Amino acid sequence: MSGAVEVFHAARAALGEGPCWDAARGELLWVDMLAERVHATTATGSTAYAVGALPGAAIPLAGGDDLLLALGAGVARLARGSGEVVPLAALAADPATVRVNDAKVDPGGRLWVGATRRDMAPGGGTLQRLGDDGLLTCVLDGLDVPNGLGWSPDGETLYLADSPRRTIARHRVDPLRGELLGSAGPALDTSARPGQPDGLAVDADGNLWVAFWDGGAVRCYTPGGALLDELRVPLLRPTSCAFGGADDRDLLITSSCHGYDAAQLAAEPAAGSLLVARPGVAGLPPTPARIA
Repeated sequence: MSGAVEVFHAARAALGEGPCWDAARGELLWVDMLAERVHATTATGSTAYAVGALPGAAIPLAGGDDLLLALGAGVARLARGSGEVVPLAALAADPATVRVNDAKVDPGGRLWVGATRRDMAPGGGTLQRLGDDGLLTCVLDGLDVPNGLGWSPDGETLYLADSPRRTIARHRVDPLRGELLGSAGPALDTSARPGQPDGLAVDADGNLWVAFWDGGAVRCYTPGGALLDELRVPLLRPTSCAFGGADDRDLLITSSCHGYDAAQLAAEPAAGSLLVARPGVAGLPPTPARIA
């Protein structure tokens, strides 16, 4: 089932994250968090937007060219034409102590944002949802570093990685209202293999593709936690992944070279680049974000 992993776009992203396929424009949106940049990339080129704070993700907004950003200590709108960034909502927490991490929209187009303490203190992470009232509301707390998000094909299960705990929690969700209904079973324990679970994507069969920070791999798990497949990547720190391409069968992978010295950069020339693989399965069609 595994396919060869190749470089899709050569870069030296300090902390590439938040890949999201924009089907309308045929490009991959992703962020370099530490460089405070949002990128829109195709196989032939890339456009960067300076956003003035740490971005966690960039997602196409329905009905136009603007992007919805998880940014700094809140959510903002980026106008592609002008590059203007307009704040929309603040995290439900002290902005001096928290920041956004990963973010994704559910099948209904609602934005969910993982937030972590700036000092990475255990138990200080939250999961927040952007409501129709334009406010971010905390729906889960007591997390360490909430990271990858994904939904089952029926929209009734939310998956949430917590990197330091090396787990992926499963929560029941009301797909119509976007509300959590409780646990969907024990968390998936990924500690048997190297690395920490970071960003993830769910395929059309309902399996999870998870990038492992310091694990040098993207691994595929069943919803129950059985390991199905492993894609080895030519770098130590893959950060996230998303399905895309014309047929939704490309697995696009972000990565990091943060903290590398000259020797490590020489040993991993692909570190910080975007990678692509064809694992033999299709992803779920991407959903644009919708805001009131």
